[in-house]
Amino acid sequence: MDATTLDREDPLARFRAEFDLPEGVIYLDGNSLGALPHRTKARVRDVTEHEWREGLIRSWTDAGWMELPQRVGDKIARLVGAPAGTVIATDSTSVNLYKALSIALAANPARRIIVSDRANFPTDLYIAEGLLRQLGAPHELLLVDPTEEAIEKALGERGSEVAAVFHTHVNFTTARLYDMARITSAAHRAGALALWDLSHSVGAVPIDLAGSGADLAVGCGYKYLNGGPGAPAFLFVADRLHHLPQPLSGWMGHAQPFDFSPAYRPARGISRFLSGTPSVIAMSALESSVDLMLEAPMADIRRKSAALCDAFITAVDEQCAGRGLELVTPRDGAIRGSHVSYRHPRSADVMKRLIARGVIGDCRPPDLLRFGFAPLYLRHADVSAAVTILRDCLE
Repeated sequence: MDATTLDREDPLARFRAEFDLPEGVIYLDGNSLGALPHRTKARVRDVTEHEWREGLIRSWTDAGWMELPQRVGDKIARLVGAPAGTVIATDSTSVNLYKALSIALAANPARRIIVSDRANFPTDLYIAEGLLRQLGAPHELLLVDPTEEAIEKALGERGSEVAAVFHTHVNFTTARLYDMARITSAAHRAGALALWDLSHSVGAVPIDLAGSGADLAVGCGYKYLNGGPGAPAFLFVADRLHHLPQPLSGWMGHAQPFDFSPAYRPARGISRFLSGTPSVIAMSALESSVDLMLEAPMADIRRKSAALCDAFITAVDEQCAGRGLELVTPRDGAIRGSHVSYRHPRSADVMKRLIARGVIGDCRPPDLLRFGFAPLYLRHADVSAAVTILRDCLE
């Protein structure tokens, strides 16, 4: 079936018109920063021109600003397979990861090891290293190969010392999709908690935090959720852990924030994991974009994501063979996220040429080319055109 027919029969075709896409651009970097929805522009105008300009400070209550972190969190919970009241939209992914790792260590104070993989997102490892450096010996970050088997082996050897297994659901370079249920189950058998970074999977692949038994998770709002640059992130804490303390006990996480009590008393439930005042404009933009995402069936998103990636890989095989590209992403769509990566010895030069021709992807040193496929606004015709331009750039 050709690209025109596939696009005509696409059940998600209507969503492309929801985005303000620049003319003459094929955007293959939604895995780094999502595109701008029209309704998000309108929502930001409404917040600034009406709620802020006219309502002023009254809008904290009249416009529901105070409830934004919980309200947006509950909407994100529907995208990650979590119960209402277990996700809060707040802070950045890095700050939320610091909180989550601290919660995991507080749950198992006799255990001093956090297990992760060497290919994890670097910032995630930096946060873990920083926290353990603060705590001092004998706390340890144990890094293993990025496979389910390596994690299971580490837990078999040192499981009694492990407080948490910390893993990324979709690897940021290879797009490898890891088995959440399997790794979570292995962690629990060892008496440890399972913590997941969903930044490269939320909004692109099905996630079932509750069904897999996950304990903690973090994720960002600016990739496939299209919440805007630096959009608020989110934190999932299973309700069985809501009694635990978090290290950044700011006023918004207080049981009575407007009492201004000199002593801290944590709020009940997921709200205790808030810290400072939310960015209302950014949070409102994220909410609008999440509302759009919730209109699209996740099964259709996943199906189209796999089809777009498959089509790209097949076309590159056919048109770019012998031109220095090495696929590092799994060919099997069942274990792949929604981006495709290749190695090329002149990756930066190739990407500059692509961008000059209107195909926007990205590259990661030393030699990686990444192409993201956001199913809500990309078409099969875009894939076909992008590979033709890639071939020309390589020639």
